[in-house]
Parts: sequence; structure tokens; C-alpha cells
Amino acid sequence: MEIDRNTDTIAAVATALSDSGIGIIRISGRDSIAVADSVFQTKSGRKILLDAESHTIHYGFIKDTSGEILDEVMVSVMRAPKSYTAENVAEINCHGGVLMMRKILQRVLEAGARMAEPGEFTKRAFLNGRIDLSKAEAVMDIIHSQNEFALASSVGQLRGKLSEQIKELRGEILYETAFIESALDDPEHISLEGYPEKLLGRVESLLERVNRLIQTADSGRILKEGIRTVIIGKPNAGKSSLLNVLLGEERAIVTEIAGTTRDVLEEYISLHGIGLRVTDTAGIRDTEDRIERMGVEKAREYAQKADLILYVVDASLPLDGDDVESMSLIGDHRAVILLNKSDLESVVSEEEIRKFAAEHAGGPIPDIVKTSMREGSGIEELERVIRNLFFQGEISSNGEVVITNIRHKEALQRVSKSLTLVKKSIEDGMGEDFYSIDLMDAYRELGRITGEQVEDDLVEEIFSKFCMGK
Repeated sequence: MEIDRNTDTIAAVATALSDSGIGIIRISGRDSIAVADSVFQTKSGRKILLDAESHTIHYGFIKDTSGEILDEVMVSVMRAPKSYTAENVAEINCHGGVLMMRKILQRVLEAGARMAEPGEFTKRAFLNGRIDLSKAEAVMDIIHSQNEFALASSVGQLRGKLSEQIKELRGEILYETAFIESALDDPEHISLEGYPEKLLGRVESLLERVNRLIQTADSGRILKEGIRTVIIGKPNAGKSSLLNVLLGEERAIVTEIAGTTRDVLEEYISLHGIGLRVTDTAGIRDTEDRIERMGVEKAREYAQKADLILYVVDASLPLDGDDVESMSLIGDHRAVILLNKSDLESVVSEEEIRKFAAEHAGGPIPDIVKTSMREGSGIEELERVIRNLFFQGEISSNGEVVITNIRHKEALQRVSKSLTLVKKSIEDGMGEDFYSIDLMDAYRELGRITGEQVEDDLVEEIFSKFCMGK
């Protein structure tokens, strides 16, 4: 008889595979408690887990096949449906050495469990109806959150803030579709007279709410991934020194020799709650050095894709043609000009750089901040300026739903397209059966976000990206 891989007993190390105080081996499935019971016994030698009440924890030992003690442990028992997977779950809390965790996991596998696939515990929680697909994706977002705001957004999604809005939108669309279909099936008792005008107002309201969610996607990406920040400027202007100051460590090589940075250097920085995905680039200048020239081309490419450009100017030297090249990369990007080396005698004033930007930047004049990488000055002012550029001075989601997942954004865009087609059909005086076709398309796309209408291969793809043991 073929075993159902969605209900059999699985096991994996649920904590990081590194030396730590405690490690957890999670077991889930029909026979999870029996498997745990077969490898565990109390100090007095008793087998107690099969009769244990749900949500209890028990002290004892894990023994190998010869009866030798492997480790002193605590085992928790959680019975279906009140567990993470909504199945019977046992978790062995052991000492956190990598070798010990592997030995106990191997013992559990020998006792009848199979190795869990990446994300399989959360996949079972989804398949068993404990969480929807958007909540499942929030689990992985929580694990990978790199700043407080991304974490808060992911926790809100896990608690169901996005799911609630999606269900509300689906409910309204389904009501209108059901009304249209009922009226078409029973025109004698249900009249559609004047209904298109009423539906138009409801569709416009739905469109507004969907588009509002879509509009949060850019800020959602920034909250989740960090602001894509590119540092540009002439060689030896202080670009690598800026990266080191932001990092708080000597990550980039800094010398007095122009052109030291020839390749692209990328780092993630949390600047008092602002996530910056910073790229330090080769200095912008004309050069005969083939390798350095390739670095300059890379700098131009990265600048085109940036959310934020930090243009570092050596204020102790006059502006020249290389500064014109650097300034021209700004264009319409959000940018900050750093008048660096303010601890030295300046030959470039704020007024001069502002005039220079007006002539060569090709867009709005960027904010200007005086800095000294040697003294570490100007960084707080830089942080304030970035806050104003991206978050109007205050980094907060105010508890609102923010779309941070590209899959959700694309689904919502398809919903918006379908609702726009409904609106056009009403305005063009089309028959009511046209409305229900596009309304149902919108309904289905919303269901793809929560997993209520989703293909098996998409489910497999989503959970394959999870870490082992989750």
C-alpha cells in the first residue's frame, strides 16, 4: 500500500544545526507520539508518552538500539488538532551539539519516521487548514526579517491582517456574482433593473481598495529587503570609508591610492531601523586600466537600479569632469550628496554643489549633507534625510497591511485588471453575464493569495524555499 506523504510521520531538526544550549527534534504525523515513545523512557524506565495528555512535557532519556543512553532530554507532547501542523506532534528538547542532534534524529528515523522535506511542517499546517498560504509565507518572512519593521509587517501577516482583507474582498465579489447568476436563472423573481449602476459603485470601491494594497508594494519591498543604496563618486572621495563607518567595521579597503575599489562590494546595514542594502562601487573616472574601467561600468549599472544614490564629493578638491559624470547618474533617483572631508579646508561650498547639481543632475536637486568619514560626523543627519526621503520622517506601518510579497502584488494587479474590465463592461452597457465572468476571475486571483484556489505545483514551489525543520 502506498504511503500518503502528506499524513505519514516526519521528523527534522527544528533548530539551527550549530552548537547551542538546546536543540529541538520535531516529529509530526499519525505515529509521531508512538515514535517518540519508542526512543524515550523516564528515569524509572517507564514508557509514558502514548498515554500523556496534550501539551505536557516529560523528563527522561533517549536511548539507542542497544539500550545505551544517548542524551538527557525533555519531550513535549501536542495532540491534534492543537499543534503547529494540526497533527500529533512530539518535540525532543536535547543538548544542542550538532553531533548529538544528528544522533537523536537518526534514532527517530530508525524508529519509523522519515526525514521531513524543507518547509514540510508548515506545508502540513496549510494543507490541514490551520493557516492559509499568505500566513505560511509570513512564517518564512519572519525568519528572514532583517529589521524591526519587516518583522512587524510579517507578524501582522501571520496574525491574519492580509487574510482578513482578502476574505472580505472575496466575500463582496462572491455576493455580487451570486446575485447576478441568480437573477439570470430566475428573472421572474429577481430583477436586474438599475443593478448595473449599483454594481458600478461597488466595483469602484473594490478597485480603490485593491489598488491601495498594490501601492503599498514598493514601500513593502523596501521594508522587507532594505533600500537598494549605491555609493558613487570619484576615486578617493571617501566612498569605502562611508561604507566602513555605516558598518562600524573595516569591511572595505581604504588607502590614499585612487582606484583601490575596482569591484562591487555589497553589505546589508541596519541604520537605526532603516534597512540599507548598500553597494560600494568603483570610483567614476576616465581610466586606461581595463579592470578599473569594468568596475566603473558596473557602478553605472548599479546606479540605474538603485532606490537611493549616495554621491560622495571630496569637498577639499575642485569639481571636475568626473564629478559631472557622477552627478549625471542621479537623474530622477532619490539621492543625497555628501560633501565629504569637511574636517579639511573646503573648496566646494553647499551653494556651489547645489548649482552644479541643477546643471548636471538631470532631476530634482538632492539633499546635501556635510560629512567627515575620518571623524564620523554627519551620519545622524544622513539618517534623518533618508528617513524623510522614504518614510516622511517616521518609519511605521501604523498597523496597516503592507504588501511585501511579489506573488501577492502580481495577483492583486490581475484582480485590478479584472475589476477594471467589469467597470468598462458596465459603462459600455454590456450584458450582466459579462460582469460575472470578470468578477469570478478577480475572485479566483484573490484566492491564489490565501491558497484557497492554487495549483499544487505553486504550493510545492513556495514550500521548497523554506528552511529545513520549519
